[in-house]
Amino acid sequence: KLLIKDLKVDEVPLRIYQPKWPPTGKRRGILYFHGGAGTFGSIRAFERVCRHIAKKCNSVVVSVGYRLSPEHPYPGQYFDCLNATLYFMRNLEEYHVDPGLIIISGDSCGANFATVICHILVNKRDLPKVRAQVLLYPGLQGLDFHLPSYQQNASVPILFRKLVVYLCFRYLNKEPSHLEDVLQNRHVPESMKQKYKKWISADIIPDEFKIRGYVPQKSTSYKPEVHEAIKEILALTFSPLLAEDSIICKLPESYIVTCEFDVLRDDGLLYKKRLEDNGVQVTWYHSESGFHGILAFFGYGIFSFFSAKKIMDRTVSYINSL
Repeated sequence: KLLIKDLKVDEVPLRIYQPKWPPTGKRRGILYFHGGAGTFGSIRAFERVCRHIAKKCNSVVVSVGYRLSPEHPYPGQYFDCLNATLYFMRNLEEYHVDPGLIIISGDSCGANFATVICHILVNKRDLPKVRAQVLLYPGLQGLDFHLPSYQQNASVPILFRKLVVYLCFRYLNKEPSHLEDVLQNRHVPESMKQKYKKWISADIIPDEFKIRGYVPQKSTSYKPEVHEAIKEILALTFSPLLAEDSIICKLPESYIVTCEFDVLRDDGLLYKKRLEDNGVQVTWYHSESGFHGILAFFGYGIFSFFSAKKIMDRTVSYINSL
């Protein structure tokens, strides 16, 4: 049912899925950035997700095989995703895609990349305007590892709290010598905590997400040497939740999926609030039994999860509503 084409753009592999049936009009164009903490994952691992979206949404889906860290150093992943996006936007005619129906999407760190690409594109006048961003359990900040979801799901597979920080070090090609200090938020200067607590704080998380054993963190002392070792995780690329309102208010309509049993759940909740506070329309789906990375199992028969099917059904339904 699909035409599938592999090509490379600036050394970045792309896999493009197009429905075989002739288009009755211009189609949607969907860029998909896969998850994997920027250090693993592939186009192949998300083949079933992208095929499903292309067929069910009668859309052209471009799956981006950005090069992985640490072999391809950070922040190269963002440039790979941006170059793939620019290539697609400049060649819409070839794929019969409507320039008014471009959707940028991803899961986990891929949703982080999608967010950052949308931030970069808001002021580009020479390119089509992005119609929507689709963010599936996004990771969006490295400022606070004590949010309720980090505490509640610290030991929930497949993304443990300690593993998140370890993967941050690996992604940035750093020795994880300060891992415990980062887990205690000792990498964040007090001035920065104060500046951003209006956007990143357990106080903003709705109370219904705190009932599963959340305990407010006691204040911890800042360690400059820890900040110096991993200051990149406080940059706007790594932590797009820190972007100014002047950027956030220009973003396209958004679809956000959060999972209850996911350390990154609260990143999605905080971003939802920021978007809504800035007048951006948000459609939100919360998977009450979902866990981080659940879509990697989608379409695997008996190994698949019903929650993953529900996430995909809701996502397809949202895309078809645009």
